[in-house]
Amino acid sequence: MIGNTMIMALNEIRRNILRSGLTVLGIIIGVAAVIIIVTLGSGTTAQVGSEISKMGSNMLTLTPGGNRRMGGAAGSSQPFEIADVEALRRDVPGIAAIAPYAQRTAQVIAGNENRQSNVVGTTGEFTVVRNWNLTSGRTFTLAEEQSGKAVCIVGSTIQTDMFPGQDPIGASIRVGKISCEVIGVLESKGQVMFGGDQDLVVAMPIRTYQRRLAGSDRIPQIFISAFTPEGLGPLKEEVTNIMRERRRVAEGEESNFNVLDMTEVSEVMESTIGVMTTFLSAIAAVSLLVGGIGIMNIMLVSVTERTREIGIRLAIGATEQEVMMQFLIEAAMLSAFGGFAGIVIGLIGAAAVAPAINVPFVFEPVTALLAFGFSAIVGVVFGFMPARRAARLNPIEALRHE
Repeated sequence: MIGNTMIMALNEIRRNILRSGLTVLGIIIGVAAVIIIVTLGSGTTAQVGSEISKMGSNMLTLTPGGNRRMGGAAGSSQPFEIADVEALRRDVPGIAAIAPYAQRTAQVIAGNENRQSNVVGTTGEFTVVRNWNLTSGRTFTLAEEQSGKAVCIVGSTIQTDMFPGQDPIGASIRVGKISCEVIGVLESKGQVMFGGDQDLVVAMPIRTYQRRLAGSDRIPQIFISAFTPEGLGPLKEEVTNIMRERRRVAEGEESNFNVLDMTEVSEVMESTIGVMTTFLSAIAAVSLLVGGIGIMNIMLVSVTERTREIGIRLAIGATEQEVMMQFLIEAAMLSAFGGFAGIVIGLIGAAAVAPAINVPFVFEPVTALLAFGFSAIVGVVFGFMPARRAARLNPIEALRHE
């Protein structure tokens, strides 16, 4: 019974193939939009996790300045000093590695090649904190850091662009007005999300950076690494207590610095992406309702066109339930075809867009199944009224219809 009804519905769809295609266009657009948005949202979430992992999953970031509260002023933004780094290293046993971090852009010159690059002032522990290994050479020694020696470590982009096919170790490059010796090369970390080359970087000892490039002893950030992810919570509390004491923050007052846990940052970013994805998917799903209205409209037209056919079926013994089932199946099949086409188009679109915005293509089978099921349900819901109208036709009046 149902098999025959499905065959009849398919024949009816094939008989008006162009009209059927235009009818489900709203369903196709809605499903495709939802698939693209959810797939790109999943890819962005995965990329965020990857970027956090590259930065160091066991890392705390210490920055000056308090949080703004409603109606209140921001706390002091007094930067840190080398003494703060040394105090934390000495007084907090849970620290696996700690590195000051200051950054600016400068012209980097090597031979006939030159590039505008990020220049970082830090210490040898920077590679540990940021989970950034060396492919060759070494990091700074304590003596080089304390004396402010003109040595530097370069990113892989600097090596590729300025020393093509060569080993830069031992070579001399000019960073701003400083001539420094290359002692190490960092492994490639690639592009960050939505642009920006992490490998276009030159790192030098913090004292060298302060004295000869920045002309200031300010430290805008301090990176701190725990031994394990589980140790981040206690470490954050210890660092907060030490820094409140050093920066003379009275009990009950808001801290004039921030300690950011990278795990918390990751969770906040992923939550934000999830909310935005859900919001945009809900907007895209409006197209499904528009498509459902289109299906209801065309099914009402179909009932009018096939009134005589319906009358004949009712006259030879078909029940109202059978007639209703025929039109419901037809509406559901139209919507399901639209849902399938929307999934295919959506996946193709997501696969094309993902590389353009530098996020991975992450296929979510559950999302595709839900989108397909929802599209079929839309067909049934919006096909119910035309189906009921067809089933309630008076056979005698239907047979008289021209």
